[in-house]
Amino acid sequence: MNCIIVDDEPASRLVLEEYIKSIPFITITGNCTDAYEAFELLRTTKVDLIFLDILLPKVSGIDFIKALELKPLFIFTTGSLNYAIEAYNINAVDYLVKPFPFERLLKSVNKAYELFNFRIEKKVHHLEMPEPRKNEGFILVKSEYQTQRVDLHDITYIEGLKDYIKIFLITGKPIVTLNSLKNMAERLPSGMFLRVHKSYIVSLNKINSIVRNRIIIGDKWIPIGEIHKSAFFETIQKHDLKL
Repeated sequence: MNCIIVDDEPASRLVLEEYIKSIPFITITGNCTDAYEAFELLRTTKVDLIFLDILLPKVSGIDFIKALELKPLFIFTTGSLNYAIEAYNINAVDYLVKPFPFERLLKSVNKAYELFNFRIEKKVHHLEMPEPRKNEGFILVKSEYQTQRVDLHDITYIEGLKDYIKIFLITGKPIVTLNSLKNMAERLPSGMFLRVHKSYIVSLNKINSIVRNRIIIGDKWIPIGEIHKSAFFETIQKHDLKL
């Protein structure tokens, strides 16, 4: 697993380097002092994991990650506790507060390595179901004082928000409409969509991988609710997936 370190403090980089050298399945392929150097390195180097400070000059570590279209796994290593919630909201593997011992880093790296292996086996975990042709089916939803056509092919997942639902698409901004998740689930074909949580419906063809009780679609981690777990994994098994 290739990693880079992004930190403007030489002492912090040195500590990380020494720690990482003791871990056999990680190789350091670059050191950066700011986000701009990291951007350039990612253009030319295969990177699986980023160790990233948050309080970087010019561009923060959080803004750097948000700007990446294709995100490697990343672990924040910072001197502040103030950004932990935001870090986890953007799916950081872990959040380490300096100074941290080797054992704490090793725990984070083992977690990252597990996630990395799931990504490697993506073809195994990916739902090998026939992709519906574009425009094979659609729904009409009212949003922003107009009725919009939404192709089923374009939907990645749907989130319930009290009296509203938010339909996330392959491209473009999500569509918000006054409706309930229950009603929407009844409108959608069961062979293409499945309710997996009280707040989520997923498009089965858009699932990238499954990590324990969470579904990954793009950069979104969706929990599998306890009451939906059996039905979800039964559906998975029907398609001969090895989980």
